[in-house]
Amino acid sequence: MIKEVIIGGILALLVFLGLDGVDIWPIILLLGLGGAVYFSGILNRLGTRTVRKVQVGQVNTSFQDIGGQNMAKNELKEALEFILKPDVISRLGIRPLKGILLTGPPGTGKTLLAKAAAHYTESVFLSASGSEFVEMYAGVGAQRVRQLFQEARTTARKESKSSAIIFIDEIEVMAGHRGSNQSHLEYDQTLNQLLVEMDGMPVHDDDVRILVMAATNRVDLLDQALMRPGRFDRLVRVDLPDREGRLSILQLHTRNKPLAIDADLDTIARETFGFSGAHLESVCNEAAILAMREEAESITTRHLRQAVDKVMLGERMDRRLRLDDIKRVAIHESGHALIGELVSPGSVSSVTIAPRGMALGFVRHAPDDDRLLQTVSELNADIQVLLGGSTAERFILGERSTGAANDFEKAWDIARQMVVSGISLLGVIHEEALSQDLLYQTIRDIITEQQDIVEGLITPESVTRSSQMGTDPWSQADFGDNETAPIG
Repeated sequence: MIKEVIIGGILALLVFLGLDGVDIWPIILLLGLGGAVYFSGILNRLGTRTVRKVQVGQVNTSFQDIGGQNMAKNELKEALEFILKPDVISRLGIRPLKGILLTGPPGTGKTLLAKAAAHYTESVFLSASGSEFVEMYAGVGAQRVRQLFQEARTTARKESKSSAIIFIDEIEVMAGHRGSNQSHLEYDQTLNQLLVEMDGMPVHDDDVRILVMAATNRVDLLDQALMRPGRFDRLVRVDLPDREGRLSILQLHTRNKPLAIDADLDTIARETFGFSGAHLESVCNEAAILAMREEAESITTRHLRQAVDKVMLGERMDRRLRLDDIKRVAIHESGHALIGELVSPGSVSSVTIAPRGMALGFVRHAPDDDRLLQTVSELNADIQVLLGGSTAERFILGERSTGAANDFEKAWDIARQMVVSGISLLGVIHEEALSQDLLYQTIRDIITEQQDIVEGLITPESVTRSSQMGTDPWSQADFGDNETAPIG
C-alpha cells in the first residue's frame, strides 16, 4: 500500500512540474536508473537463492535403511566405485561417471537411494527440485545451475571432502524436450546450462569429484541430449517391490513398533501387491494409529489389514445408507467374493460394506504370487470377478444398479488389453489398423462370453429355494426403529 502511494505521489509531482514548465526529463532518467538498479537487485537475490543443502553428518540414511530394492542398490553401489576407488579407476583407464538417473513410480525410494549414496561415499550432498530452477525472469534458472555446481565444490573443499553428490528431484520440470515451450525459452536456457555444466565437469585431476543424480517418474519427457552417455551414464530403474521386497519393507518400518506375536507380516506382504515403499510405510503408521485408538498394547494382523484398506480406499465414511442400499451393496460384494473364490480359491482376503472414500463396499483379493504376466484364462477370470457383483444384483434383486459402473469400465479395459495384446480371437493385430467397429464388437463378444459363464456360476435356483423355505435373512434382520442403519 505504501509503495502505491509513493509511486502515485511521484507521478502526480511529475505531472505538476511538467504543467508548470519544468524540464522533467532529467528526473525521469534518474528515476529510471534507480528502478533498474532496484530490479537488478531483486533478480540478483532470486538468482543467488541458496539451494537446500544437507551436510554429510545429517545424511543418516544408509542402504540398510532401504528395503525391497536390492537390484537398484547393487547397481548403484557399482556405479559409485569411481568415487570410492579413484586409483583403481584411473589405472584401468575408466572414465568416471558424471550422472545417474533414477527412474520409477512415485514412492519407490529414489530420494532415499540418493541420500544413501552420499552416506555410502561420504560425499557432500546437495539437493534441489527441478521447479527451483524455473522462473519467469530470463537467465535466473541458468544462474542457479551454475551456483549449484559451484556451491558443491566450495562446500566439499570447506569440509575437506573429495566428492560431492548433486541430487535434482523431478528433473523433468527443468529438462523437458527443448522447443516444447515456445512461449517461454527460460526452460531451454536452464537445460542448456545444465548440459554445459555436466560437459565441463573434469574427469581427472580435480580435487572434488562431482556426481549428478536425478530422479523422475516421467523419463519420456526428458530431452535426449541429457540422456546420452557422458552426461547421465547410468539409468537405474527403481520398480515397485515384489513380495519379498514388501516383506522386508514392512519389517523395516515395524522394527520400532510393538508387534503382536501373531502379527503376520508375510500375509500383509502377499495382500499388498502393487504397493510402493511409501504405501507400505503408511500402512505401518496407520496400523499403529488404529492400535492407539483402541488403546491396544501391540499391533495385530487385524490392525494391519484395516490399515491396508484405509491406504487403498481412504478413511471410513460416516455415511448412513438406507436398508435397501445396504442390502444391495452386500449382495453386490458377495457376488464379487463368490466368483473370486470359484475362479481362484483362497484369493479373497476381505469383504467389507463399510463405505470408504468413493466406494460403498469393497472386496480385496490377494493372489498367491505377484503376477507380472497374465494369461488369457487369468484375464478372463478377472473379467468374471468384475461381472459377479452386477450379476448377483440382477438374480437376487431383479435389476442392476449404477454401483457396477466402475466394474464395467475395468472389465472393458481388460478386454481391450486382450485385443491389443493379440490374445483375442482376432489374433495378432495392429491397433491403428483395426476399425473402431470391429474393436468394439470384439470387446463386446469377450465380455458377453464371460457374462454367460458368470450367470452359469451364479444361478437363481439357490435364491428361489431359500425364498420358498422362508430363510431370507434380510426379512428377519433387526435394525431397530430407524429407517436407516449405520454401516460398519
